[in-house]
Amino acid sequence: MAAYLSMGEAHRRITDYLGRFSDAVSSQDVASLKHILSLSSNSASLLSLADALNLLQDANRLIKQSDRFSQFAEIVAPLFRCIQNYRLGNLVDAYPAYEKAANAFIQEFRNWDSAWALEALYVIAYEIRVLAERADRELSANGKSPEKLKAAGSFLMKVFGVLAGKGPKRVGALYVTCQLFKVYFKLGTVHLCRSVIRSIETARIFDFEEFPQRDKVTYMYYTGRLEVYNENFTAADQKLSYALAHCNPHSEANIRMILKYLIPVKLSIGILPTDWLLEKYNLVEYRNIVQALKRGDLRLLRSALEAHEDRFLRSGVYLVLEKLELQVYQRLLKKIYIIQKQKDPSKAHQMKLEVIIKALRWLGIDMDLDEVECIVAILIHKNLVKGYFAHKSKVVVLSKQDPFPKLMGKPVNA
Repeated sequence: MAAYLSMGEAHRRITDYLGRFSDAVSSQDVASLKHILSLSSNSASLLSLADALNLLQDANRLIKQSDRFSQFAEIVAPLFRCIQNYRLGNLVDAYPAYEKAANAFIQEFRNWDSAWALEALYVIAYEIRVLAERADRELSANGKSPEKLKAAGSFLMKVFGVLAGKGPKRVGALYVTCQLFKVYFKLGTVHLCRSVIRSIETARIFDFEEFPQRDKVTYMYYTGRLEVYNENFTAADQKLSYALAHCNPHSEANIRMILKYLIPVKLSIGILPTDWLLEKYNLVEYRNIVQALKRGDLRLLRSALEAHEDRFLRSGVYLVLEKLELQVYQRLLKKIYIIQKQKDPSKAHQMKLEVIIKALRWLGIDMDLDEVECIVAILIHKNLVKGYFAHKSKVVVLSKQDPFPKLMGKPVNA
């Protein structure tokens, strides 16, 4: 603790840190530089430096005393202020100090010809987002308006601009893009993702395949989620399936995050997950939804949605799952058709609306004739049922050829 720290020891710790920073830059030792810039690591050396800074209170003099250190004063001086505040738990004041140090680092990074410090820039991009989130929680707890994460988004756009050019540094653009996605999703401003996506996908300077695998997976995960929100299920399936196929097979938490969105997408295009998959990745909230689709059980679907409503709403997949009702109706009609075919094959393709009403009533769902007629009309319009109405006799006349078309991996009415 700082109470047992001598002034001499405090002086030694600070000059040691300055020396390590200077050596890391001069020798292009990115591994050491990453460690020096990382706040969230809470390393013993960082905490001991913070105690020294809070005791000495005159670190700027040490920085200015040496030409070796003073050339990095604009980075290190605000970084020291940040570390002091961070150690004291004052994250609201730690954030602007870190951002100031990060801005100064970017200026140096621009001047370096090679991309040797790219991993250190990744650390800064990550740390500024995490610190901003924590500072905003502190502001909210004190009844103040959270504003730091929005500022972090602006800073990260500046970093993206630095990387979005020709040369070896451009491979870092996707990592920063993924940090921006995390900011925008957290703030609920996902529309801001579009401009960055356009830059990545249309700019000739970028070749998607040259980006690191880790960043490609994260990028496809977030852009896949965006396609889910836009109900573009074909694109969502492609992107999320890419993320799943290329995700580290040992990263079960990441696989679960991808499946949380891929499963609703797959369900919407008629592909059901196995019970083994749901069990392995602890996604059992989808189990009854899958059973409802298999059985044509509308009551089970609705109870499953109600039971996990908060979770599905937070994930943003509730409306996607709610629209599965049409597939459940299709399955119910198909079951009625199979039963009728077993009893009298010659009349199986004629389905009375009254029979559908009775089946729904058996499931505990009361509907009148007009409601059922409306639902069947939608099923025919959406190409989930092939047939037509005989209005006078209140009968659905089903096609004798494939009356219940499969989705075959395509969205309803695609």
